[in-house]
Amino acid sequence: MALALLMCFLGCGQKSNNKELMQRSFYETIWERFDYVTKDVEITKPTTYDLSLRMSFTDDYPYNDISLIFTVFDENQNPYRAKGYKFNLKDAEGHWNVEKVDGCYTFNLPINKQLTITDPGKYQFRLEQKMPITPVVGVKEMVMTNN
Repeated sequence: MALALLMCFLGCGQKSNNKELMQRSFYETIWERFDYVTKDVEITKPTTYDLSLRMSFTDDYPYNDISLIFTVFDENQNPYRAKGYKFNLKDAEGHWNVEKVDGCYTFNLPINKQLTITDPGKYQFRLEQKMPITPVVGVKEMVMTNN
C-alpha cells in the first residue's frame, strides 16, 4: 500500500533540469490563496528570461481554468513587473484539455516571454493563485522554467 502511494505521488513529478527557476509540490494538493511561490534571483548583467510554467492537476481540481499573478519585485520589494494570467484547463463541458498521465493532467503554460531585467541587483520572482474560492484543491505541482 505504501509503495503504491509513493508511486502515485512520484508519478506526477517531472525530472529536474538546470533551467528550473522554482518548483513547488503542494501538500495534499492544496494551494492556499496567499501561499506565494517565490525565488530570489541575483542579476549581475542584463538578463532576458523566456518563462513557462508546468503545472500538474488531479481530478479533484474543481475549475475549468486557473488564474495566476506573476510578479517580479526589486530588492526594495517594489513591483518591477506584474502580469495576470488566466489559463483554460478544461473545455465548456468540464473535460480536461490534455490527457491524464500517471494520475495527473500536466500543462505547459507560457508565463513571460522576453522578460528583460537590465539593472543589477536582487530580485524576487513570485507566483500566486488568484482563484475566487480558496484553498484550491487538486493542484499537485508547479515548476517554472527558463527556456
